[in-house]
Amino acid sequence: MSQPSRLHLFQAYGIELEYMIVDKDSLMPKPIADELLKYELKEYGSDFENGMITWSNELVLHVIEIKSTRPEANFSALENEFAENVKRINANLEQWNAMLMPTAAHPLMNPLVDTKLWPHDNNEVYALYDKIFNSKGHGWSNLQSTHLNLPFYDDEEFAKLHAAIRIVLPILPALCASSPILDGKLTGKLNTRLEFYKTNQSKIPSITGRVIPEAIFSKRLYLNTIYEKIRTDVAPHDPEKILDPVWVNSRGAIPRFDRGSIEIRIMDIQECPSADLAIINLVIEFLKALVQEKFIPLDQQMKIKTETLVPIFDLCVEQGQSAIVYDPAYLEIFEVSNTITVNELWKVILKRLEQINISLSSWEKPEYETLLNQGNLSQRIIKALGRDTSEEKIKSVYRKLSGCLNQNKMFFL
Repeated sequence: MSQPSRLHLFQAYGIELEYMIVDKDSLMPKPIADELLKYELKEYGSDFENGMITWSNELVLHVIEIKSTRPEANFSALENEFAENVKRINANLEQWNAMLMPTAAHPLMNPLVDTKLWPHDNNEVYALYDKIFNSKGHGWSNLQSTHLNLPFYDDEEFAKLHAAIRIVLPILPALCASSPILDGKLTGKLNTRLEFYKTNQSKIPSITGRVIPEAIFSKRLYLNTIYEKIRTDVAPHDPEKILDPVWVNSRGAIPRFDRGSIEIRIMDIQECPSADLAIINLVIEFLKALVQEKFIPLDQQMKIKTETLVPIFDLCVEQGQSAIVYDPAYLEIFEVSNTITVNELWKVILKRLEQINISLSSWEKPEYETLLNQGNLSQRIIKALGRDTSEEKIKSVYRKLSGCLNQNKMFFL
């Protein structure tokens, strides 16, 4: 079979959504992803292709991933298919008294007790990760995210896309945060999943770097610096050479030169596909505008230092949209001269995108109103809890979130 032709910038996208499987009564993790896939496949397997959407396993048995089978450009159809597959999975899970629950981290899970790794095909990779890093922790077995894969055709397109993505990444957690609770307690950070993401592979620092990717804009330089460094550093822990540096790389955006794509990995999963697709649509339009040099020229984008971007990212992980951006080099991108909250900055970006393309009716969607006026999902969860952070109240809120997922409706206050 001939290989499909490589896509150019913004021709189509790969999207992956991860959800936890929980008991309907207790809401605790239920490690039956393999049984769910077996129910459809009639045997144990890791992928069930259901037309536009494919179901896949993850590291742990209480997480199922649903993803676009092929790159897609029709987001309306894709959102509908994601929503229909969620309903089908929930209908299948009824036989185990289980259901899907959204958000990027289970608020009550004890990973030391509740973790069960995928035991079937490809499990040697998971077993090695467990041996090196100990996968029984919140940063490993208690996380669910949204991944966006964006295509590029050649080195020129890679440079443009990588430069634009580096600018978007620092303020993305402010929109996407959905992990404010661990071990039944508010953590003080809105995006706790990313706090663990930054450090859970610190045993081999080159794997994650500083999450925000380095200012590298060619395949040759990326292979010779990032991937070679990872290969060298992983080698003492992997004598049988099981781990591929390309798959091990855990920066916030990961180039896959073999298939011509960059995968953004720092988005917390939202309460429903509608919310995820709204954020993804906004991210894509923002990236398009940057690539088209509607904000600043490419040469200026390429000069933005990682040291400028990382502190903004760290603040957004902790404080979400209330984080304040001080750095003049970053503010200059948006022609903003004074310090500004990230919430206000996203409103500036949205207004600029409307000016660039006034036909973008999607900006009128209620999802953007909710995200920028009621706050990200973490903020809405915290407000819904009020002063009551008892286990009973937490379960009540997350039960509502599970209902939002099944109905493909946002969580409003």
